[in-house]
Amino acid sequence: MTPLGYSPSAATPRGAWDAPVATGPVDATVTVPGSKSLTNRELVLAAIADGPGTLHAPLHSDDSARMIDSLRALGVGIDEIDTDSPFGPDLLVTPPASFAGASTVDCGQAGTVMRFVAPLAGLARGDVDVTAHESALHRPMGAMIKALRDVGVDIDDGGHWALPFTVRGHGHVRGGEVEIDASQSSQFVSGLLMAAPRFDVGLRLRHIGSRLPSIPHIDMTVEALAHRGIHVERPSPGEWIVPAGPVRAKDVAIEPDLSNAAPFLAAAMVTGGSVTVTGWPLHSTQPGALLGDILTEMGARVSRRAGALTVSAGEGISGVELDLTAAGELAPTLFGLAAFADGPTTLHGIGHIRGHETDRIAALVGNLRSLGGEAHELEDGIRIVPQPLRGGEWKAHHDHRLATTGALIGLRVPDVEIDDIGTTAKTLPQFAALWRAMLGLDATDAVG
Repeated sequence: MTPLGYSPSAATPRGAWDAPVATGPVDATVTVPGSKSLTNRELVLAAIADGPGTLHAPLHSDDSARMIDSLRALGVGIDEIDTDSPFGPDLLVTPPASFAGASTVDCGQAGTVMRFVAPLAGLARGDVDVTAHESALHRPMGAMIKALRDVGVDIDDGGHWALPFTVRGHGHVRGGEVEIDASQSSQFVSGLLMAAPRFDVGLRLRHIGSRLPSIPHIDMTVEALAHRGIHVERPSPGEWIVPAGPVRAKDVAIEPDLSNAAPFLAAAMVTGGSVTVTGWPLHSTQPGALLGDILTEMGARVSRRAGALTVSAGEGISGVELDLTAAGELAPTLFGLAAFADGPTTLHGIGHIRGHETDRIAALVGNLRSLGGEAHELEDGIRIVPQPLRGGEWKAHHDHRLATTGALIGLRVPDVEIDDIGTTAKTLPQFAALWRAMLGLDATDAVG
């Protein structure tokens, strides 16, 4: 079994990338950096805590950099602490006495930044301009803007119910009871829950829309708050009560990103080999924690030992029907697996992923069809019918999970070219180097 080598400088460059084909079964041990979801939640909670705290083994990526820059713009002190981690330094977070106004928050493509920082901007003393990369201005924000107004945040969005907008901070947020339709993103709920301890009267939040996606991410938020002394009551499904009060300063260790591990684990099944991911937590609220059960259902042999998860290929890849309401971010990887299954696969409960970095459902279907595959858009999902595939361009659509799915398919299909592998820097800057090392190739990456 080959352990993978990497360095902090092994970031994936932008540009077209020829996905390497596996010449045989992979046999590798992979270590992935920290969870994006946990890193950005803990950065926010550390920024409103009652004292300084350190994040150990945080993710350093485009999304986390956007969060760091946004919090610094609000006056939060964030300093790097050198460690021997190949993935970058720890972070010492020092909350300000009050959040600064007259600032600009650029969310880039990060949904967590736009949904988590907007409530904090209401606590600032002055105007905060919130914007994003042009490719992310379409991402749903209307329900969040309405909810923030309902709790007393002054927002000027020009009547567009979308980014960019200006939060006219008055140094405090009233809070109180509010209803929200969070069917487009669980991040609406998480962003409000995390800021709520700083509201004057706390928050009573109720979801009033259709099926709520990605509940594990809300569980993650509630658990992170509890770890810092804020007990969130849940009187009924889709309802949360957060008391006003101090958020305890903590030193926090960030788990590896289990969803970023998904393509590597799936590679074991696609190539008939075995991949071990180190540092797999015994308990986790990350949606990626569901991978063991899901991959078993799709035909893998899954085992845990000494803090690691190993996925080995079984007799084949099984076509299945999966409800991914709780784990929509895994859909692109499972889509790639399904392309090589022994029968059709239906992924449902994922209508909300149309509002991610791109319309993931349309993009996945379009990409597979361009390689000769068969896939169909459903109202809330995708149906994949395995067909022989050919090489061709795989479009990333500014979406890191689209890019990694193209790499997965390229393990079995020669001449797959991903138009911009650099999109993986959003949550895993070292992806291309790690992927090549998994295959026993030189980790230095030819992009051109």
